[in-house]
Formats: sequence, C-alpha cells, structure tokens
Amino acid sequence: MHRLHGALTSAIALTLVAAVAHPVSAQAPAAPNQTAPAPAPSDPATVAAQPAAPSADTPTTSAADPARKIYTVPAGTKVLLQLRSAVNTKSAKPGDGVYLASTFPVVVGNRVMIPAGVYVQGLVDRVVRAGHVKGRAQLDMHFTSMIFPNGSVVEIPGLVNSLPGASKQSVKEDGEGTIEQQGDKGRNAGEVAKVAIPTGGTVGSIGGLATGHPIAGGVAGIGAGLAAAGLVSLFTRGADVNIESGTQVEMILQRPLLLEDANLATGPAPSLVPAANQPKPLEKPNRARVLCPPGGLGCE
Repeated sequence: MHRLHGALTSAIALTLVAAVAHPVSAQAPAAPNQTAPAPAPSDPATVAAQPAAPSADTPTTSAADPARKIYTVPAGTKVLLQLRSAVNTKSAKPGDGVYLASTFPVVVGNRVMIPAGVYVQGLVDRVVRAGHVKGRAQLDMHFTSMIFPNGSVVEIPGLVNSLPGASKQSVKEDGEGTIEQQGDKGRNAGEVAKVAIPTGGTVGSIGGLATGHPIAGGVAGIGAGLAAAGLVSLFTRGADVNIESGTQVEMILQRPLLLEDANLATGPAPSLVPAANQPKPLEKPNRARVLCPPGGLGCE
C-alpha cells in the first residue's frame, strides 16, 4: 500500500516538472489560408498606385492601326441645327433631301467634338397629308451625314428630337421623330364663314326680294349657306406641316458617333481639281422663228 502511494506521488511530480519545462502557448495558431488585411483607402501609396479614370474626351486606339485615335460622342447627345431648306408635306415626298447646319458647338469633356457651322444632310422618310374630316399631317425624316469645315464627311445616326420655338408643329414621342401639325380650328371656321355668310346671305336676299321680304330671306339664306359650308368642309384638307427655312431643329444621336483626328482638325477645305474630259454643259436650244404676216397673233 505504501509502495502504490509512493508511485502515484512520483508520477504526479514528473507531470508537474514537464509542464513547467514546456509551457502551452495561450495564443491560437493562425489559420493557414488567412490573408493580410487590405490597406486602408487613405493610404497614400495605394492611392498613387491606382490608375486614374479616363476622361470623356480621351481617345481610344484602333486595334488594326494603333496610331489611329478615335473619339466618341455618346448616344443621346443633342445637336442644335438650323434648317436651310423649307420642308412641306404638300410638296415633299419620301427620298427628298433635307439640308441643315449646326448653330451651337457640342462639347464632350473639355473638347469641342462638333463645332458650329457643320453641315448636316438628311432624307424625308414618310409624308402624310391631313385628312378632309380627321387626321393631322405628319412628316418623318432622319439625318444621314455630317460635313465638317475641313471637308471630311461622317455618317450619323440621328433623328429629330424637338422643334424649339415651333408653335404649330410638335414631335411625337414614338421613337421615330415624327413631326405632327397641330389642329387649326380657327382656319376651318374661317373657311366655313367665307362660304356660308357671303354666299348664303346673297342668295337668300335675292330670294327675299322676289317675295317682298329681303331681310327674312337673307337670314334664311345664311342658314342654308352654313349647311352648304358643312359640305364644302368635307372637301377641304387640314393644315399641312410647313417647316420654314431658318427653323431650329434639335437632333438626337441614336448611337455613339465615332470621330477621328481628321474630322476634328481645323484648316481650309481641300482644293478640288476638275477631272480631265469633264462633260461640257448642254447648249440652250434655239427657238425656231416663225414668219407670220403682219399683225398675226403669236408671231414675232
């Protein structure tokens, strides 16, 4: 019994000695996949290492030709133009040309991309005349090309966005840039009055004189004239879309417009030399002289 007690005492003593010789660390080991925390954004070294965001007017390079710089005018950019040739639904037809010029420069970033004085060409797409009873006149057109002052030409994807200052036309929000003529009730009433009052009153007065009651006949004649004017209005069209030369037209780009240094470069337009063997203009045909006896009609 005494021997067993002595063995247990010796074992406990050896355990205490080993614990003192090799103390257990209280700190847990780091996870094997743990990464160092990212530096704070305010770190000057980190901020200096980050690349600066490109500005809107920074050109890109072409993959085929690295020396070729390309500038982008974003989609949705609006360009203020002035019409140089009038457009009217009474005479216009699909395929007719439309000619304009920019009146205010377009700036992207800190660079002028479309200066004032750039010529713009367009085409008429659809013409709808006003109906006799209902329906308003409509006109669709789109823009096709832009001619810069140095003579370079760029194709453009543009539509009519608005007609600033127009009082009788508006642009529908249909994604097609449709120009629509507003209703003109005063014009229709004036046309009816011009037919009803003079015509009906005169006819009624003449009939009243025959019966001895000219005033009553004139009143009745006006009523008959109004009825006749209602029939006349069925054959009278509504007002046409008439966009006069000098009207302000706002164009909106449907897709990004890509420009190059050749378009943005300033300088005189290139000189053009007439080609050889240029066709000569046709001579004006001579009118045949007709000899007539003296005093004959239609003779010289």
